[in-house]
Amino acid sequence: MGVSVARIRVLVVDDHRVFAESLAAALAAEPDVDVAAAGSGPAALRCLERGAAEGRRFDVLLVDAELGAGPAGSARAVPEDAEAAVDGISLVMGVRRAQPALRTVVLAEKDDPRRAALALQAGASGWVAKDCSLQRLLAVVRGVLRDETHLPPALLTGVLRELTAARKHRTDSERLVESLTPREREVLRCMVAGLGRKAVAERLFLSPHTVRTHMQNVLGKLGVHSTLAAVALARRAGVGPAEPVLAGDVVERGGQPA
Repeated sequence: MGVSVARIRVLVVDDHRVFAESLAAALAAEPDVDVAAAGSGPAALRCLERGAAEGRRFDVLLVDAELGAGPAGSARAVPEDAEAAVDGISLVMGVRRAQPALRTVVLAEKDDPRRAALALQAGASGWVAKDCSLQRLLAVVRGVLRDETHLPPALLTGVLRELTAARKHRTDSERLVESLTPREREVLRCMVAGLGRKAVAERLFLSPHTVRTHMQNVLGKLGVHSTLAAVALARRAGVGPAEPVLAGDVVERGGQPA
């Protein structure tokens, strides 16, 4: 009786069809690797959901660092769902939350310490060059499954510098958020959730004028001039979006002011 070999399920996500198909074919030639390919972020998410539903979860995700950023006229595929296009870093972050056991490796055409640091912060386990050898890529794939983190040696110093700077920015952002009142923090979380002034007013049982005042105070205390900048700072400080409101929650309070 032959010895059963544990197989590694790999999903390649790249909107450059030629590259994705070539890489998938090379990986599929390995005796212990099962591979599939997706041409966009939404397609990758569908593959992951289908695999999970069928009890055949993927082990490693190989993601193009520039997913969805191809120039016009290039040989890249048109995204299958343009309205829900997902870039590489966002895909890494979403997948990390949905399937924590899945390991992600980012494939890059060039060394970029800032992007590599963002990828690691989003939950990636590795960053490798697209032109690396198949042997090197396989070593990284097997390494991340042992909870190793892989970076090109030339990137280490730059990535460490970026991560240190990001930690400082996070600390500064946290200090600014702590200066907000509890109500202002509620408003900020609603802003992070993408709610407009009217929606925030309905959610918090406040008048639109009061919400406007709170939003202006939030921007002033955070030292920013736009909602987008406030949301970016909030995310750096670890502020998450307000939880969705269930229909019963609004009825229960009867619309009474908070």
